[in-house]
Amino acid sequence: MPGASGINVEGSREALCRTLVSKKGPQGETADISQSVLYTSLMGLLLVTDNEKEPLALGSGRVGLRNIGNTCFLNAVVQCLSHTRGLRDYCLLKSYRQEKFSKEEAKLMESFSQVLAGLWDANKEEDTVVNPRKFYSIFKDTVPYFSGYSQQDAQEFLRFLLDKLHTEINCRPYTRRAGKDPEQKYARFRISEEAAAMWKKHLERDDSRIVDLFSGQLRSSLHCSVCSHYSNTFDVFCDLSLPIPKRSSGGEVTLRECLDLFSQEEKLDKDNSPMCERCNRHTECTKRLSIQRFPQVIVIHLNRFTTSCWSISKSMVCVSFPLTNLDLGPYGPVDCGPVLYDLYAICNHAGTVNMGHYTACCSDESGWCFYNDSSVTPVSENQLQTNQAYVLFYQRSNSTTTIGK
Repeated sequence: MPGASGINVEGSREALCRTLVSKKGPQGETADISQSVLYTSLMGLLLVTDNEKEPLALGSGRVGLRNIGNTCFLNAVVQCLSHTRGLRDYCLLKSYRQEKFSKEEAKLMESFSQVLAGLWDANKEEDTVVNPRKFYSIFKDTVPYFSGYSQQDAQEFLRFLLDKLHTEINCRPYTRRAGKDPEQKYARFRISEEAAAMWKKHLERDDSRIVDLFSGQLRSSLHCSVCSHYSNTFDVFCDLSLPIPKRSSGGEVTLRECLDLFSQEEKLDKDNSPMCERCNRHTECTKRLSIQRFPQVIVIHLNRFTTSCWSISKSMVCVSFPLTNLDLGPYGPVDCGPVLYDLYAICNHAGTVNMGHYTACCSDESGWCFYNDSSVTPVSENQLQTNQAYVLFYQRSNSTTTIGK
């Protein structure tokens, strides 16, 4: 701190933060808050008073990635994550080195951060290219499924990458569920209380910057047609995979229609329905999905690929989507109000199932850019809406809270 000569600022900062986020801290075990959020916030408050700290120097970010053999899927996803500011700054500041509690070396996070450092290097010229070979090599060692040089699915790569990054920086690596949670009896809790309890249990096992940014909570509601009993289950999600309504050739649908199809009521017969808690048997019921807890960053996957018994087909329907003020409030709790998001990145897939290519469109302070492996070119907003849009990245704009009310 200024004027405090002889004090180990780094050690004092870390000791204070670890004390406050420990179980012996002022909030104790009853606090429904991410340990990572609290730790990072305290670090930020202390860093503000440290005059010796330089502000984070950033370049334009308009730097391409070298294709090292059918790695356009990797390049497109990394560019989208590179423009996720909360994750980018976390990696460039190497905050994970202070807050991670796992004894395992964060090799993947280190190599991923090195790639982002190259993309945002203030001294790097825009026409240079970053080579992600080391990062991809470490990732393939972690996930052997991606070994080789065949084309991979970008959304699948994104899921694996976020999961492995989370595992390395998880603040709760040694807390694991001891067997199954006891079944909840009906009518014991209000929906909001039950959802909050399930989310707290999740944070007791999984707590990282990845969770802070990308994780939300889905509610699955079942209504028994025999006894009219309602039951709810809650699941954590890091992306929403939306079905695309069928249209004739040349037809267009909206993202709102995809969301409506995702959340519409589905009828389940006895053979496909779970056991009714009240009837204690399988009955015909209806199922509906909704968003119980909204993440800071919501990743929307437009499910263009459909697998049948004999083949995989791709939907070429153009899905129109808002660039600003996407309101997901209608798909959340009844009293949550508007929940607004702004688009900042798109992962595109051009071509067919067997011959495809991934690119990205990302927004920065100067506008939108088109990222095609090593090539980076400006693009206008009216060029973003195409039938190639595959994964959409939205940032919460109207609140930092996870639910509206």
